[in-house]
Amino acid sequence: MQKIIPNIWCDGNAREMAEFYTGVFRSARICGSQSYPTEGLPDFQQHLAGQDLIVDMEIGGLQLSLINADDHYRPNPAVNFMVNVDPAEFTDAEQYIDQLWSALAREGRILMDIGEYPFSQRYGWVEDKYGLNWQLILTRPENEPRPHIIPALMFCGAAQGHCAEAVDYYCELIADSAVGRRVSYPDDPHQVMFSEFQLAGQWFTAMDSGVPQDFTFDGGISFLIQAKDQTEIDQLWDGLAAQEQPCGWCVDRFGLVWQVIPANFGELMSAPHAYETMMRMTKIIVAEFGGRTGPS
Repeated sequence: MQKIIPNIWCDGNAREMAEFYTGVFRSARICGSQSYPTEGLPDFQQHLAGQDLIVDMEIGGLQLSLINADDHYRPNPAVNFMVNVDPAEFTDAEQYIDQLWSALAREGRILMDIGEYPFSQRYGWVEDKYGLNWQLILTRPENEPRPHIIPALMFCGAAQGHCAEAVDYYCELIADSAVGRRVSYPDDPHQVMFSEFQLAGQWFTAMDSGVPQDFTFDGGISFLIQAKDQTEIDQLWDGLAAQEQPCGWCVDRFGLVWQVIPANFGELMSAPHAYETMMRMTKIIVAEFGGRTGPS
């Protein structure tokens, strides 16, 4: 089970986005969906009754959830996705990376144009038409294999310069985690140019922005982390919730947004009046749903 699932905030178009990505990536599929309840919604969500709440999908083995909501948030480059196109996996790797680039750049915004760089023969950074950011990279045959899609964090704004501290903290807090390769900027050894690490066995990358940015982490992309029981919910919440938000959401001390939920949350939400119960909470308290305290 994937313990940490990136959640993407969508402006009422979650299914449209999911269908777009399934048409762009060869290894993408829609896995399922959850709907808003038809009653018991607060006034500001009444127009969403019965519509998609979450559309779950998978790209290259990475599970993603698209939250069907409003325009309160929009993804930005602070959280993006590294797309490793490995010639060992794709025999037409260069052609495939160019196909991805063409599809994602259409109506989007180019941050680093596709081309040859010192670290890759083919690399580019693009923001697609929905605001999601992708780093496409043709991997070198001599490199160790990595997943096709890896969540990537860029520490900027107030978080700039705190990449190493944050990665170390997350790896200490979350079980089955480890710090991997880390490279500093040549002119500033205290700032991280590239870092890779695993959280709960999942690969992530991170960096400090090399220049000041006018954006930082926010709810445009959050990370849902599934706890096995209330004890783990409490432990993660204590470590991550520098700012508490409703419905199990919180902001950590570096500004990254998390959702801390039990692994059997879907089962709990099937109980009568579960949605109203959740809306009254900050930290999720399993017992208040009248359900069991652990996953199925």
